This record gives sequence, C-alpha cells and structure tokens, in this order.
Amino acid sequence: MTISQCYNALGGDYQEALGRFKIERLIVKFATMFLVDESFSNLKQAIEQQDVEVAFRFAHTLKGVCANLSFTKLGKSSHNLTESLRGGTFPQNLNQLFGQVEEDYQVTIQALSQLQTQ
Repeated sequence: MTISQCYNALGGDYQEALGRFKIERLIVKFATMFLVDESFSNLKQAIEQQDVEVAFRFAHTLKGVCANLSFTKLGKSSHNLTESLRGGTFPQNLNQLFGQVEEDYQVTIQALSQLQTQ
C-alpha cells in the first residue's frame, strides 16, 4: 500500500498532507507515529470515568493531530465530539458521537498498520 492509498483508505487528504510536509517520506514518518499516539485511549478512558474536562482535552488533542496529518474523516468526527464537550457536560448523544470517533479511529489505525507492515 502506498501512502496515497493509505490516505484514501482512512478518509484523509493526501494532497493536503503533501502540501504541508512537502516530502512523502515525512508524511509516512509522522502518519505512522499516530499508531503510538495515546489521545484516543486517553479519551476513551476519560469518558468511561465520566470526566468531561479530561475527555474534552483529549478529544481536542485528537482533533488537532488529525488536522495536522490531514486525517479528514477522523478529524471531522473528533471535531464533532470536541464541540459537544465544549460546554462542560456530556451530551445526550455521547454514545453516537464517540461511536463514530471510535469507528473512524479503527479505520485509520487499520490503514496505517497496513502501510507500516510494507
């Protein structure tokens, strides 16, 4: 799988990432570093512990990482979750919002894992 194919699989914007990083090797380097990023696991833990402040912080961090890497699909779902937590309370549709983040995160990790093994 090429990095361009990986971005297509994870719902990202390869051309935007290339414009930002300029060199494909750097895209691969920073994109695969996402595999060890703990923002998602920390977000999940904060939600399980019902800590809205920490959940907001990690949702916001995840959103930022996705914006920097041009992971468009995961960036959008993490943005939606971030904004819903901004008020300092868990929204009624938390399960739906987090469920979409989790689904998009799994797709992203799967695509990046395939890229890394090649």
